[in-house]
Amino acid sequence: MEKVNEQKVATLPAAQKFKLLPKIINGGIAGIIGVSVVFPLDLVKTRLQNQVVGPAGEKMYSSMLDCFKKTYAAEGYFGMYKGSGVNILLITPEKAIKLTANDMFRHYLSPESGKPLTLVREMLAGGSAGACQIVITTPMELLKIQMQDAGRVAAAAKNEGKVIPKVSAISLTTELLKKRGIKGLYQGTGATALRDVTFSVIYFPLFARLNGLGPKREDGSSVFWCSFLSGCVAGSAAALCVNPFDVIKTRLQAINKAPGEPTYNGVLDCIGKTLKNEGPTAFFKGGACRMIVIAPLFGIAQTVYYLGVAERLMGLI
Repeated sequence: MEKVNEQKVATLPAAQKFKLLPKIINGGIAGIIGVSVVFPLDLVKTRLQNQVVGPAGEKMYSSMLDCFKKTYAAEGYFGMYKGSGVNILLITPEKAIKLTANDMFRHYLSPESGKPLTLVREMLAGGSAGACQIVITTPMELLKIQMQDAGRVAAAAKNEGKVIPKVSAISLTTELLKKRGIKGLYQGTGATALRDVTFSVIYFPLFARLNGLGPKREDGSSVFWCSFLSGCVAGSAAALCVNPFDVIKTRLQAINKAPGEPTYNGVLDCIGKTLKNEGPTAFFKGGACRMIVIAPLFGIAQTVYYLGVAERLMGLI
C-alpha cells in the first residue's frame, strides 16, 4: 500500500504538488511589503485602543486624524514607525506561516474528486492557519505594542509631572526574559489566539470566494487586481468582526500603563473592567483604523503572494 501511495505522489503533475519553500518565501515578502506600507496607521490604531476616557470624558486623542497629527507633531516622521523593526523582522515568518499554512491545509483537505472545498473545510483550514501563527504573532505583537504606545504613555506621564524611561525592543525583551523567562514574551496568548483564529476563520474562506469570482489568467491563476481587492474586502470585514478581541489583546499586552489606567488579570477581567468603565463601544475603539490597516495589508500581501515572485526567482514558473 505504501509503495502504491509513493508511486501516486511521484506521478502527480507538478501543478498538483504542494511546493512549500516558494510559498514560505512569498509569504515573507508579502508580509514585509504590506507592513512597511501600513505601519503608521497600525501605530495610530494601537494608541486609540489603549487610551482610556477620563472621568470628565477627556481623551488624549479625539479621532484617528487627531492621533496621527499629534503623534507626527511630537515624534516626527520616524516616530510613526516606532516598533516597525520588530514587526518587519518577525512579520516574515508570521505571514509565511499564516499564508502557507492556509494553502497547505486547503491542499490536504481538498476532496480527491477535485471538487471545491466546502465552507466548513475552508473555515477549518483558515482557523488552523491562524492557530499556527500564534507562536510568532504573540511576542511580535507584545513588543510592537510597547514601542507603538510608548509616546502616548510618556505624554500622559508628562502631564502628571512624571517621567517614563525610554525602552527599546532589545531592552524590553531582555527584561521580560529575566523576570518571567520565555513566558514573559507570551503575555496575552489567549487573547491573541482568540483574535487570530477567529480572523482566519472569517478571512480565508471569504477571500477564496471573492477571489474565485474574478477573472483568471490562461494558467488558471488570479489576476493581481482581483487578489488585491479580494484581500482588501475580506481583510476589512474580518478585522471589524474581531476588533473587540483585538482591543482586549492590545490592553492585555500593554505592559507600561499611563498614570491612572487600569491593569488586567486576564481576558475575562479585561472584558469586565472595560464594560464597567467605558461601556460596550470601547470594544470597537480603533475599529475604523484597524479596517484601514488590514484592508491594504492583506490586499498587498495576497497580491504579492499570488504573483509567485519566489517561483519566478527559483525558475519554477
